[in-house]
Amino acid sequence: MKTTSTRFLLLLALTLFSLSLMSGVSAQSQPTPTPRQTATPTPEPEATPIVVPEGWALVWHDEFDDEAIDEANWTYDLGGWGWGNGEAQYYTDRLENARLEEGMLVIEARQERYEESYYTSARLKSQGLQEFQYGRIEARLKVPAGRGLWPAFWMLGSNFEEVGWPDCGEIDIMEYVGREPDLILGTIHGPGYSGALGLTRWNRQDYDIADDFHTYAIEWDENQITWFYDDVAYSTYTREDIGEREWVFDQPFFMILNLAVGGQLAGPIGLDTVFPAQYLVDYVRVFQQEQ
Repeated sequence: MKTTSTRFLLLLALTLFSLSLMSGVSAQSQPTPTPRQTATPTPEPEATPIVVPEGWALVWHDEFDDEAIDEANWTYDLGGWGWGNGEAQYYTDRLENARLEEGMLVIEARQERYEESYYTSARLKSQGLQEFQYGRIEARLKVPAGRGLWPAFWMLGSNFEEVGWPDCGEIDIMEYVGREPDLILGTIHGPGYSGALGLTRWNRQDYDIADDFHTYAIEWDENQITWFYDDVAYSTYTREDIGEREWVFDQPFFMILNLAVGGQLAGPIGLDTVFPAQYLVDYVRVFQQEQ
């Protein structure tokens, strides 16, 4: 028979052992905190090299690599009245809709209530700032995917305020409508050949154009305009092609970059179209032939 002292020491040892086990279980049952992650810096994208075609000279360009949109190059059209096409967006000059990020111009269409419209976007123009007569007008662009989206890169005659449209002339270097994901359009409009009567050519690919950046350009002189997609010519219109109608492409033009939502050409906005939608512009460059 154990003595009282022995029983006491045994009970004390068992108690301490039990407390030790309980402490271990309690410690193991607590969740291990997730280590705080260190932010990974986003590398600056490499600039797209300027390649000057043989026989041409670079006369102007915007690489969009500053901190803000250059007011010496671009201003804005503002409003939400449909822009003659039944478009749904309200164009603003807010950073939410147009800004520079990582060496690119971002034009962003958003689904939001703003000034009685349910979508916002931006339309930048070089009117009164950078206007050109003839040359190679080129941009590297990534269009957004989605039915009802309508990004464009185009030009209007500098006499637009005086004579109006279509007498000023319009050159659509690139139009893309999201319901036709493999198609881009190149078109000219003028007096007697505007709207549905505009002279246009389709350029279809065997892939979705919105999946990557592509280069869009025209080469324009006093007698003709040729359209290029990734440096491959796909359309030409000449003075002779418009017959007895007036050729209005012998004056300075200004450039426009915009992202419309809905409208007659774009069609209904898809229920699966994702907003915000971003139209990315890597650069815009203008070359003119060397004398």
